[in-house]
Amino acid sequence: MSLIARLAAVHHGTFARLQAALDGWFLEFSARFVFAAVLLLYYLNSAMTKIGSGFPDMFVPQIGAYAQILPKITESVGYDVSQIAFFPHGLIVYAGTYGEFLLPVLVVLGLFTRLASLGMIAFIAVQTYVDINFHGADEKTIGGLFDRFSDSLISDQRTLWVFLLLVLVVRGGGALSLDHVLKRRLAAAPQPLQD
Repeated sequence: MSLIARLAAVHHGTFARLQAALDGWFLEFSARFVFAAVLLLYYLNSAMTKIGSGFPDMFVPQIGAYAQILPKITESVGYDVSQIAFFPHGLIVYAGTYGEFLLPVLVVLGLFTRLASLGMIAFIAVQTYVDINFHGADEKTIGGLFDRFSDSLISDQRTLWVFLLLVLVVRGGGALSLDHVLKRRLAAAPQPLQD
């Protein structure tokens, strides 16, 4: 066996063992950890600006939610959100506000990971649309893919966010997730008798 063939065999064997050791938990856990480290507080803090304080206002989207999610519509009614129809606009605000609280937490916990990650991708798409079309994001903030700059807040950062979430859509929460615990419990539960 030649030296190159031996080196190739060592290389292949080493990385095959590493892949086998990490398969099913490391990539999934790492994606959720990075999401938590980079985006969890970002989204939870943003969600907090959309609700009131105390009971029951903490469960009801406030003017901040309407102004952030539907800025043109909110402005057109003079910031009197009682003038905004619940369907579809109020429903959009409620879904956006509760989604911003719930989806990031589900991703981090690894509970309904695939659906929560898909929901976050949709949330990021809507967030991007609103930022560009209603909040006046400038050209530098929007940036562009395949340019020589890697620091745009929208194109570059959000592409990486979506990639991270796509990993979770494809792979799921992994062995270190509540999805895995739930799956094991359901598999261990006694099955009802069939006729």
